[in-house]
Amino acid sequence: MKRTLRQFTGKRTTVLPELKVQAELRGLRARIPHLTGGLVATTDGLVVAHDTSGLEAESVAALTAAALGVGARLTEATGHGGFRELLTRGERGYTATYSAGAYTVLTLMAGPETNVGRLHLEARRAGARIAALADAELDRG
Repeated sequence: MKRTLRQFTGKRTTVLPELKVQAELRGLRARIPHLTGGLVATTDGLVVAHDTSGLEAESVAALTAAALGVGARLTEATGHGGFRELLTRGERGYTATYSAGAYTVLTLMAGPETNVGRLHLEARRAGARIAALADAELDRG
């Protein structure tokens, strides 16, 4: 079953299960050493839940939406199908964005000593759980 990311227009009155999504973010922090923050946003850049001390969640969510657009176009242009994840590495760590269903994305920030394999494993699992929560709630509206 091919999933495509869809824009969330904000016109729906349904509220995403923020407490459950927040619990996923806390669980990731507990399971991934050196994780410094995370957020879940809609594909058009609205914050659903975050665990980002010291960062503006709204700004990171907007940048996530922009990166998502570029990543999705790149995977399609190169014949690699729909967007799944994007990893950037800076001098002081990693920023990773994962597809979390049709309407949401998961973005994580981690220090330079992070085990990237562990980051991917845990984030993909959490992304699937977040996708189930968000897609079920938003497909109803």
